[in-house]
Amino acid sequence: MADQDLQIDHTRFMQAALELAKEAAELGEVPVGAVVVKDGEIVGRGRNAPISQHDPSAHAEIQAMRDAAARLGNYRLVGCSLYVTLEPCAMCAGAIQHARIASLVFGASDPKTGACGSVINLMAEARLNHHTEVTGGVLAQECGSLLSEFFASRRKSGKPQ
Repeated sequence: MADQDLQIDHTRFMQAALELAKEAAELGEVPVGAVVVKDGEIVGRGRNAPISQHDPSAHAEIQAMRDAAARLGNYRLVGCSLYVTLEPCAMCAGAIQHARIASLVFGASDPKTGACGSVINLMAEARLNHHTEVTGGVLAQECGSLLSEFFASRRKSGKPQ
């Protein structure tokens, strides 16, 4: 596949993740969305839901991997790619590695909790037995703007962060 074709696929799948992030925002959740892709098809979808589900692990990445694992009938997501609008945290990075995700593509970097290069880089830790290929910055402006607008709106309305 040519680099240009690969970029088109990255954009298409990140757009799908962005739509899920927008759904999360409409529900009052931090707007993060994720999709799992295998063989060019979306096999798992997730959006942030920790608030509504009263579950600190209900991040978009975890939700998407749970959906994909159920559809594929295996907790190992070998040969899959995960697209997420925000750089994963340490919890999600660990789950990505345990699921054996082949590649991770994220939109906006997370300078506060990013565990794929911003704060720490768990994906590059040589002592771990699985290594996921990471590509960051795909539709970063769109992904970052969605988050910025969400938090600006919350500050303006006086809702707790």
